[in-house]
Amino acid sequence: MAHPARDTLLPTRHTISTPRKRLDAFASIQNAGLRTATLRVFDRWHDDPAELVSAQDITFELIALSRAIEAPETDAIECSVDSATSVLRSGLLQELQAELLREWCRAPVSSQEMVALLTGFEQVQKAIEPPSADGLAKRFSDPGGLELVVEVAHDLRSPLTSILFLAETMLRGGSGPINDLQKRQLGIVYSAALGLISTASDVVDLARGGSRHDAAEPVPFSLASLLAPVRDLVEPMAAEKGVQVTVETPPDDHRFGLPVPLSRILLNLTTNALKFTETGSIDIVARQTSGDRVEFSVRDSGSGIDADELSSIFYPFRRRSGSGTGYDFSGTGLGLTICRKLVRSLNGELQLETAPDWGTRFFFEVELPTVKRA
Repeated sequence: MAHPARDTLLPTRHTISTPRKRLDAFASIQNAGLRTATLRVFDRWHDDPAELVSAQDITFELIALSRAIEAPETDAIECSVDSATSVLRSGLLQELQAELLREWCRAPVSSQEMVALLTGFEQVQKAIEPPSADGLAKRFSDPGGLELVVEVAHDLRSPLTSILFLAETMLRGGSGPINDLQKRQLGIVYSAALGLISTASDVVDLARGGSRHDAAEPVPFSLASLLAPVRDLVEPMAAEKGVQVTVETPPDDHRFGLPVPLSRILLNLTTNALKFTETGSIDIVARQTSGDRVEFSVRDSGSGIDADELSSIFYPFRRRSGSGTGYDFSGTGLGLTICRKLVRSLNGELQLETAPDWGTRFFFEVELPTVKRA
């Protein structure tokens, strides 16, 4: 079916057959930042010898996407396209959004302009999505369904990273001064996006074994520097709920080990504790037990875990019991599953203790030799 707005919004393919005419076509994009981002994406794709799509097709699709973003209320994008074109458009749209966010960091624009263009991106994304849910369900049930889940998780991380980047830029004042309320709200946005990225990473890790850091070499690090960022990342959401987050480290602070998986374990446990603690506190503790062994623990002051949940606490994709009370776990359980795998890869064992009206404490011990301070 013909789209009346298409003839007025998009160039025909024969009008972009030469470099000069291509530049003229890009010049028709009204928004300066979007036009700059579009040219940069074109240059990146055009200069990549691995890409099999012609410069003419790339130019046409980028102009189509950009004009549709500027005018989302029109039918500027045809939905009835083949799967290859749909994949191409989806990839170009993601790169275009990431490049536009970088452009905004270099040349800040008004919040109204940001909202208008981001809304355009969202509506264009909906327009180019495959219309059939049955086809997607079939793909998930195919032998390659697990890899599709991994691809979906990767696709989630790209826009979420853009949200983190933009929120951090605004928190630093890169888009102009903000008041205390806006700062707190941006902190919550940042924490929420980080939690979603962590969930996407959990999906990828679970599909690939859950302990990809095995080949990493131990390095010197500071326990205080390990725990402080965990507290800082959840602090905005904790402050909004009125929950206090505390950190405690041993005197022998400098250790030798693998800080990256340790940080991820503690962030997962702390985020999980914050989900289910409405009042009180969350304590993140590292203490020396014997020799060079260090015990890490995260304790919340929530209502504790129901006994019927304990047998499946570390199962991925578990179903909650129908009690509707007590420790209200999410439906997947991915975070705790990944934490247990990571702790075991560090030669430790994730354990927990819980009691009604006392809360829940997850803890584990690992070997971390001390490092003499320079």
